[in-house]
Amino acid sequence: MANEPEEIKIPVPWGYISGKWWGPQDKQPVLAIHGWQDNAGSFDRLAPLLPAHIAILCIDLPGHGLSSPYPKGCFYYLHWDGLSVVRRIVKYFKWEKITILGHSLGGAIGFLYAASYPDDTDKLICIDVASPAFADVSEMVDMTRRGIDKFLKYENYTKKDEPCYGYEEMLNVMLLGHDGSLTLASGEILVKRGSYKDPVTNNYLFTRDVRLLSLIPCISLEVASEYARNITCKVLNIKAKPGSRYRCNDLYHAILDEIKETARHFEFFEVEGTHHLHLNNPEDISSYVINFLES
Repeated sequence: MANEPEEIKIPVPWGYISGKWWGPQDKQPVLAIHGWQDNAGSFDRLAPLLPAHIAILCIDLPGHGLSSPYPKGCFYYLHWDGLSVVRRIVKYFKWEKITILGHSLGGAIGFLYAASYPDDTDKLICIDVASPAFADVSEMVDMTRRGIDKFLKYENYTKKDEPCYGYEEMLNVMLLGHDGSLTLASGEILVKRGSYKDPVTNNYLFTRDVRLLSLIPCISLEVASEYARNITCKVLNIKAKPGSRYRCNDLYHAILDEIKETARHFEFFEVEGTHHLHLNNPEDISSYVINFLES
């Protein structure tokens, strides 16, 4: 794609969803969804590698990047919030038979959408994720309590309470927070959309909503498996090697085995790289993505 993306805003009841639209405006785009605490810049290096006739809309999830945060008092149920956001966008543009490209949390949201709306989903591409992260049912009560208490603590934060940094310091915080998954160049891409400069102090603050840090468990393995069995679209899964270090990685292929049983078409590739391989070295996966989109 030779052209620069167009910044767009999609109205929602609490404000707007921001996004970057790459490619032709007269075609239904691939909907690209980033990972937790990332932003639409996550696809800045992959999108230009796609053929010029393919459109791709990369969104910022609520509370991420340039999208509106939720009103005070509202909890972020990340996976379910993302699912409803995708549905809002589909209805707003009146799309049919959508294609979702998701990394990490974004892929998990695509997984839930493809299962919940199988007749409305044509293709699903997941990068280094098989399903939403799941917890053992014996741990869910304790994890829920900790998540709620953390949320109540964070909801009273103001921008004055949040740490501010010099640019280099903020970049280092970003890199450390992703535990070696990002290259320096990739970190600079995410910081560009994920931070802003205070005009008074000239220091940088993160744009993301601090309440995103208050997590509660999403689903159990049994529930994830049931969703997987309802996915009927074409599916491409690209796993990074070594990839993410999430606790459910040992069951990654168990979920994929469920999807294979019902998906209209299924492809799997394992590619050397970290969890952010689509941003660090997009040329290593672009051919798989392009062939799948054009199949």
